[in-house]
Amino acid sequence: MSRLQQITQGQSLGARALRSGGLTILGYGGSQALRLASNLILTRLLFPEAFGLMSLVWVFMQGLNNLSDMGVSQSILQSKRGEDPAFLNTAWTLQVLRGVILMGLTWALAAPVAAFYEAPELAQILPVVGVTLLISGVFPTKKDSANRRLTFGRITLIDLSAQLIGLIAGVLVAWQTGSVWALVTSAMVSQLLQLFCYQIFLPGARNALRWERPAARELIHFGKWIFFSTAAGFLLSQGDKIVLGKFLSLGALGIYNIGYFLASFPWLLGGMVAGRLLIPIYREKPPAASAENRAHLHKMRLLLSAGLFTLLTGFAVLGPWLVQTLYDPRYELAGGVVVLLALLQIPQMIALTYDQAALAAGDSRGFFVLTATRAALVMTGLIVGGTEFGLTGALLGQGLAAALSYPVVVWLARKHAAWDARHDALFWVVGLCVGALVWILHQKTIFALSALNLP
Repeated sequence: MSRLQQITQGQSLGARALRSGGLTILGYGGSQALRLASNLILTRLLFPEAFGLMSLVWVFMQGLNNLSDMGVSQSILQSKRGEDPAFLNTAWTLQVLRGVILMGLTWALAAPVAAFYEAPELAQILPVVGVTLLISGVFPTKKDSANRRLTFGRITLIDLSAQLIGLIAGVLVAWQTGSVWALVTSAMVSQLLQLFCYQIFLPGARNALRWERPAARELIHFGKWIFFSTAAGFLLSQGDKIVLGKFLSLGALGIYNIGYFLASFPWLLGGMVAGRLLIPIYREKPPAASAENRAHLHKMRLLLSAGLFTLLTGFAVLGPWLVQTLYDPRYELAGGVVVLLALLQIPQMIALTYDQAALAAGDSRGFFVLTATRAALVMTGLIVGGTEFGLTGALLGQGLAAALSYPVVVWLARKHAAWDARHDALFWVVGLCVGALVWILHQKTIFALSALNLP
């Protein structure tokens, strides 16, 4: 009971990390459960083309976000001035300016993007969805402060509540209209509710416009490499949709997007846990400082990777069954997408916990080198693999790129004394075993993806 009380109420780094990790997993699991419920309802009210169209919308929106990210949240997490009101208000001012500019760019680029993808509906949808960039720009820094302190309870509740109400709004619009605007409505309602609840229910002072030169100088110095890193990160996270969106039909892209939604669950969960927890942990307990810190990180890394690999294996083995059970026959080929994408995440899972060590140490330049290397390899793999072998080749090329970037991961991890050779050796062996098992079980399902092939 004493140990349980220490975990649930204690203020040590370990207790806060355990609580925050649990809340992150709970929040992400709840979020994905709501997204799945939304998917199951909306796939019966809308056509696959609607999901393909919205995947193009989110690719564009993510691109604008990543190509303008100055790393304000990461700066607040790692900076010694992360609790200073002058620093926080300067950071918030940068975010507001960025939101205004991004909304204007969305309005200006809507028509050219619609013409490029030969999807006229984008010219009407993008300007409306562009307002969400302004909304997220005025999110209070109270949210980042809660992340810095590893206190996620209210944030988790707010995010889940906003998502649920947005889902309900989207389903109502889909039931009434049967149009893609249901997905737009869901996104807009969720973001507006998040903004309102962050302002009202999170502790801390309200932000005000302010420009303190030392704070701005620190934010921009740290953020310049984050800017380049997130530009490269956009190609990492959205490169598949950029390439496939140009060549696949909207219906085929919608099917691919359903498969991606299921298969990406372990990877996105792991990324969220690592992103929220590891910068504060590396900042307070840097691995270079002592063998004790490295031992604690080793245990944490083993637990995280074991849980994520278990999830990954489940999706890889059960992917076709999940799609057949949850979706109608129009989406059957998404089962092969789930299987293949789950396998291709194995190299990324092994390297998942290393990036944050560089950010915690303020080494945004090293983080950029790794991200840029990954992006270049991934885009090369997608384009070459897709040109030569179609959709399956494009995805295999993406997986090969992740494996080829591993030496750069090791270089950056060793630079900050974070590399864990025992962990990596163990999970490379586990990954190869999982890959062999899944290939034996589902090779026919993977080959069936040729029906969605690039021309």
